Amino acid sequence: MAEWFSNLEFLSKVYWIIAIIGSVVFLGVMLMAFLGGDADDLGDVDSDIDSDAGAGFHFITFKNLIGFFTIFGWSGIACIDAGLSTPLTIIISVISGLLMMVIMAALFYFINKLSDSGTLNYKNALDAVGEVYLTIGADRSSMGKVSVNVQGTVRELDALTDSLTPLKSGTIIKVVDVTSNGILIVDQTRKPIEAKATPKEELGEGNGYLINNE
Repeated sequence: MAEWFSNLEFLSKVYWIIAIIGSVVFLGVMLMAFLGGDADDLGDVDSDIDSDAGAGFHFITFKNLIGFFTIFGWSGIACIDAGLSTPLTIIISVISGLLMMVIMAALFYFINKLSDSGTLNYKNALDAVGEVYLTIGADRSSMGKVSVNVQGTVRELDALTDSLTPLKSGTIIKVVDVTSNGILIVDQTRKPIEAKATPKEELGEGNGYLINNE
């Protein structure tokens, strides 16, 4: 192995080193990303670059740079094996690396969009009517839980109340505010009254009296 590497030309050595190191780090980053870990723990580079890149679609990030160097290395090796010239090899490998960055940026962008679409926005619980699940202490003395319908799903969420009496389990409540850390502020209310069709009264048959206005 050492003899094979020593016999390579300088440019080939550079591409092989970049390709191997990039591949190892790239596999680690992708495994952590898709298994729920945080690839940014590999260093502070990603967070620093992301802050400059702006929100949303991030092109220059630590993960994308790793993808660039991985494809840069392997495409360069392929070009050398194909007998291409040094300038053409460098141009092709750089373009291949940039394309990889675009693909990875788009991939993580859509993954983040999908995860954001399922994120609970507590502000959507405002004015929702629900039921106390665990007793809530009076005047915010202790936290309880309420069951409310938020974003089309019934959820059990932490809640406080400004009421001077505790809100016991089963009490009908209305969400009047939401704190910055996602705790609902509720107050006792009544269950919404659903409109019901009232049956028409039928006139009795036997009272066939005519009113004479004369």
